Amino acid sequence: MQYISTRGSAPALDFESAVLAGLASDGGLYVPAELPQFDRATIASFAGMNYPQLAFAVMRPFVAGALNDAELRCLIEASYADFRHPATAPLVQLDHNLWLLELFHGPTLAFKDFALQFLGRLLDLILQRRGQRAVIMGATSGDTGSAAIEGCRRCANADIFILHPHQRISAVQRRQMTTVRADNVHNIAVRGSFDDCQNIVKASFADSSFLPADRQLVAVNSINWARIMAQIVYYFYAAVALGVGQREIAFAVPTGNFGDMFAGYLAHRMGLPVARLVVATNANDILHRCFSANDYSLQPPEPTLSPSMDIMISSNFERLLFDLYDRDAVKVADLMAGFKRDGKLSLSDTAMHRLRALFASQRLADSEMLEVIAEQHRQTGYLLDPHSAIGVAAGRHYQAQAVDLPMVCLATAHPAKFPQAAAEAGLAEAAALPPHLSDLLERAERYEVLDCDTAQIQAYIAERLCAAV
Repeated sequence: MQYISTRGSAPALDFESAVLAGLASDGGLYVPAELPQFDRATIASFAGMNYPQLAFAVMRPFVAGALNDAELRCLIEASYADFRHPATAPLVQLDHNLWLLELFHGPTLAFKDFALQFLGRLLDLILQRRGQRAVIMGATSGDTGSAAIEGCRRCANADIFILHPHQRISAVQRRQMTTVRADNVHNIAVRGSFDDCQNIVKASFADSSFLPADRQLVAVNSINWARIMAQIVYYFYAAVALGVGQREIAFAVPTGNFGDMFAGYLAHRMGLPVARLVVATNANDILHRCFSANDYSLQPPEPTLSPSMDIMISSNFERLLFDLYDRDAVKVADLMAGFKRDGKLSLSDTAMHRLRALFASQRLADSEMLEVIAEQHRQTGYLLDPHSAIGVAAGRHYQAQAVDLPMVCLATAHPAKFPQAAAEAGLAEAAALPPHLSDLLERAERYEVLDCDTAQIQAYIAERLCAAV
């Protein structure tokens, strides 16, 4: 399996090299040169598989030539062994034909655990095989950071630096990162937004000369292909669990950086009978504006009660553009150059037609999201986190137009990660942390607050690496 850049100038890589590269050398993102295909009979044969078994079946074609079957099985089994529900990704029915896919039973209570428990182990295997040490660098709007740290803190061959926007994530999200006591874990609170953090990470990948000569920079954000690959699995898992065969299914996905949604799109491209993918956003609605009005333009990010979606530059949208423009890398490079220059881009009529054939979108303000949380709890006793609530609202909105279509809303985080939202919905007592994190708010923290300055942050990283030698 070969991987190619969305911008066309970087060399094609094998799986292992694409994972280590993260961002392509031309600034693009790696995607498979070809997608594996599963026909309806093969998808039907997945029935009865547990989550690790299905993950092996879905991921195996993507790693061909890089991992043997025994290695892949071992990585998968270890990655999901610590999830706190026997189904790994259980479905909960909220209403007629409306389901919630709970993706928060991993160690850090968020969907990012599905990819990052796997990626951490994968990176350690690759680095050990190559005799290399790496520097893992990532930006987080809240959940990626803790999941990356949990997945990589035991890596013998890597140091990890996570940037988060200072005072723009929940206290639980921050403490899940900053209370980890491991010598190879470093947290940086950046005085700025998530997009500022993400831009610093991208600039560092474009020029990593600040690192010692024997270190390679590795990405854990969803720009890393292995993240997307691992997230494809639970779309198949949900559909198979609901007996989807000849009948189609729809998914509503709380979306910020578009990685989780792109994974659903790939599941559709691989043969899963997906009729509609509904993008659910908060006030930072660049994707909703694009899908509804062809307006993909930057606006100042607005802090909300769903901070993991307080993102204005959706990195993985470039991967979708690559397909919408028939994999014309020159066109994509031109679009992205224009977006970097002007802060906006417009899609062609053909691209918009293709986009709207599969995707819909919905935007919710904080006040509307809080009403959804309160109403769902009144109806069923179920407490939604703010991101999942936005997904449920978007799913219900679309389902009103296609009532016979099974709708699966992705529950991306445990409600205890966002106590402010629960409190403002009048449900503070319901948002208790699970037992393994019950003392989280009393644990000692360790992190550095730095200005939004690429050179300063790079110097900080270099200093810490030299001190560790």
